[in-house]
Amino acid sequence: MFSPITEQLRYLLKKADDFQSYLLYSRDRVQKEQLAKAMPTFLQMCEPYFLYLEAAARSIPPIYGALQELVRKGLLEISQQLTLRLEQLVLMYASFGFVNLEETDPLSISCFFCGRFSISPSHEVSIFRYCAPAAYTASRFPRYLYKKMRWNLETIPGPSGRGQDSHVEYFFCCSAITSHSRGGTPEGLSVPAPAPPPRILCPQPPGDYQQLLTIGFEEPSHILATDLLVQILTGQAGPARPPSTAGPAAWAAQGS
Repeated sequence: MFSPITEQLRYLLKKADDFQSYLLYSRDRVQKEQLAKAMPTFLQMCEPYFLYLEAAARSIPPIYGALQELVRKGLLEISQQLTLRLEQLVLMYASFGFVNLEETDPLSISCFFCGRFSISPSHEVSIFRYCAPAAYTASRFPRYLYKKMRWNLETIPGPSGRGQDSHVEYFFCCSAITSHSRGGTPEGLSVPAPAPPPRILCPQPPGDYQQLLTIGFEEPSHILATDLLVQILTGQAGPARPPSTAGPAAWAAQGS
């Protein structure tokens, strides 16, 4: 069952290795710059694969019946493996100055697409991974939050809503770094509402902040973070906590 899937994984990992080898061992700077320009194309080439992995593993209703849980685990582990390899590759090119990670630059590679799946006939979730922690700037409070992952929740109008546009909300997995964060940085799931656009093109975009969950001091895996969000969205994790009104210190303290 997994043979064609693992073959495609090996192919994409080999392409990533080629990108890395040219960066480390080639003396031709022009060639390195050309490869850096090709990086977004390579990431886009991985998108259909991510689409299949996440949709087959997470979409409701399940498509593999009794084997769904076994298949789900295998597909998500493959998705996570490729995600971390691509993140490592982008960071390596950035460390050599060939790739920009600044989110305010439309030409940067601050994050990349990691798949999409449905949680209901009218709701789809898209996954994005930040290559490096990106400052959360959508509201004045809480400050000192850094985005690690983003999920776009798209609500698609049903037949009765013909003519209406789809609605998108943005959820984040953030790390809180404050003077109260002793020995670690609390990780949490949050949602700003109204949500800012994926590309933040102004110094202080509008938006309200609502904390949904404090995870702890260890950064959750790619799989776990999405699992937790799905539980919240589908009501399996109980009601979300109300937004904090005490500022960033209270957010950090809740994780301690």
